[in-house]
Amino acid sequence: MLAIVAAVVFAIAFLINATGTATDAVFTPTSLLLVGLTLLAAHLGGLGTSSGWSGYRRRRR
Repeated sequence: MLAIVAAVVFAIAFLINATGTATDAVFTPTSLLLVGLTLLAAHLGGLGTSSGWSGYRRRRR
């Protein structure tokens, strides 16, 4: 899920940079790039994944 959000943030940063749109200081392409990289690092680190102990099944014989 975080990888999808990171991809959307990267796309928004690319569009702002490609069109040369003047934005507020918070939403510069560089700041969006850093947010996207943070989200991608969190995804690769396993944060926000749904796999955990819930997927573990124990068989009884």
